Amino acid sequence: MKNTISERVADFLKSFPPFNALDSKQLDNLSMEVVIIHKENNAIVFTEKEAPHEHFYVVNKGAIALTKKGSSQILDICDEGDVFGLRPLLAHESYKLEARAHEETILYAVPIKHFKPLALENKRVGNFLIESFASNTRNPYSIKHRGKLYGSGETAEKLDPKILDLQPISYSTDLITCTEGTKIMNLATTMAKNNVSCILVIKDGLPVGIITDKDLRKKVATGECPITEPAKTIMSSPIITYPSELTLAQAQMAMMKSNISHLILTEDGTPDAPAVGLLSKHDVMVALGNNPAVLLRAIKRAMDAKALRKIRHGIMNLLQGYLDQNIPIGLVSKIISELNDASTKRVIELSLQKMPSEPPVPFTWLTLGSQGRGEQLLNTDQDNALLFADVPESELEKTRSYFLELASLVSTDLNTIGFEYCPAEMMASNPAWCHSLSEWKEVTGKWINNPGPDEILLSSIFFDYNITYGDRTLADELSHSIFDHARMFPQFLTHLAGGALQNPSPSGFFRDFLVEQDGEHKDFFDLKLRALMPIIDAARVLILSHSIKSINNTAERYEKLAELEPNNKELFQACSYASKALLKFRTKQGMLHNDSGRFIELQRLNKEEKIKLKRTFKTIKEIQALIEIRFQVKNLIR
Repeated sequence: MKNTISERVADFLKSFPPFNALDSKQLDNLSMEVVIIHKENNAIVFTEKEAPHEHFYVVNKGAIALTKKGSSQILDICDEGDVFGLRPLLAHESYKLEARAHEETILYAVPIKHFKPLALENKRVGNFLIESFASNTRNPYSIKHRGKLYGSGETAEKLDPKILDLQPISYSTDLITCTEGTKIMNLATTMAKNNVSCILVIKDGLPVGIITDKDLRKKVATGECPITEPAKTIMSSPIITYPSELTLAQAQMAMMKSNISHLILTEDGTPDAPAVGLLSKHDVMVALGNNPAVLLRAIKRAMDAKALRKIRHGIMNLLQGYLDQNIPIGLVSKIISELNDASTKRVIELSLQKMPSEPPVPFTWLTLGSQGRGEQLLNTDQDNALLFADVPESELEKTRSYFLELASLVSTDLNTIGFEYCPAEMMASNPAWCHSLSEWKEVTGKWINNPGPDEILLSSIFFDYNITYGDRTLADELSHSIFDHARMFPQFLTHLAGGALQNPSPSGFFRDFLVEQDGEHKDFFDLKLRALMPIIDAARVLILSHSIKSINNTAERYEKLAELEPNNKELFQACSYASKALLKFRTKQGMLHNDSGRFIELQRLNKEEKIKLKRTFKTIKEIQALIEIRFQVKNLIR
């Protein structure tokens, strides 16, 4: 007779690492030994310095908070499918953190004595456990790993994106090999036939040497060694090997350090593992054309929109490489945004050259919406505005005509390089988005003083503006005007907060995804409207209420709010993480399906992706509850 409880345990565990690396028989046997534990909210699982248990734990339902003794600060939250309490399994030490139920929770306690033999037998399981133990956490609430989103280097966020070559590098996996006894004339023929510059010498399935074109020129063509000699005579040995997960910078350093032109990549980076690929200096040179510094120089040298369009393809390749290597999305957005701004700036410079005369007065080009926030990673539509210095009334329309002509040239070329026209025509080429400083002060003042639905929508787009080109003092003066009006009419913040609460909830009562009920995207999940916009809108109204300017990025707004409001620090840090996680998720989906990434077909997501997405929903509801109470919008939104 089947044990239905153990079957349910196995069915749950098989969806999560490291249990998904076990075969069905191993998982079934292990599941029969699992103990199911129920913990009330705030109940202790283990305390700091407590002797190790005989089990480690998996969260089935609920959440577990990890803290240091004497501190109320949560260092980590373990959610559905997360593993914790691994220290007794790997280090035979007392616990270093306290584990406490963050809400009513069901745990699966996995007996160490039954699991350890499986970890020793299965390399994938062992690697997962070591990685998890070494990093302590991959959780969104982790202070140490906050902002790193499931991986990447410890200090990556602190490094200058202009000098980082963080993208993974492509290498050849089609290895041409020979044995130590292969005659030189035969291996040279093989190299010529396959049009390769080197051949790998293999013994017992492992790489023991390498022969390059340079070896053939120096040792054979000179007559030093006959072509009838075996490969062993001229091969370079012992070999220098590296792991396959090399970045461009690491590959360059490795070649310079050892003064070699080819890198042999093995399964674990050592000569005692089979070769999986080969990387040449040529591969590195090709990749150099796809790094941020090179792309930035190319943008500045581009002479027309067609040249910029080609460079845009390089930027998208760079983005894909960053996503593949799991570079922190905060760093990725900074690099891609800088390249986007540089592209827009170059378009403006080229457009100015086409104009019949110099600009009549100083002006500022403002990027709005996602580009203004530094969150436009995909080629979505353009949102922009133009602000020019005040002129006498008699010169106003003539001056506006000049800048509308310029904006039309800019908008056309932005479309050429890949940024679609805004369907709502929120572009500087539209007279409604091309004004003098005094006019913009009047327009934004009316939005704030008379905040109807249209004014709130326009404010939400405009107030995320960023200066891409031109006179910064004009934008600074406009910012001061906006903050002055907001202080004079505090009800505007209430209406702005109300607008932030208009977006539909991402999930239903049982945490199920709420999908579109009809239309072109029926049964799809609207990631932008239901998840991203509530987080973005809440950050905007909160930062505006503090009169903080020059911080447009959503994650950075929440990080600043965490400094300003220590009592809400945990929530704001969770919001910062959620905004990055959602941006990364949308970008990956957009790159995968070659679209905006807005509408998600849930059937195409695996269970891990759905869980990561759902983790942000609780944060969304909490931040919406905060702004509803703070700005007293309950009656307003009824």
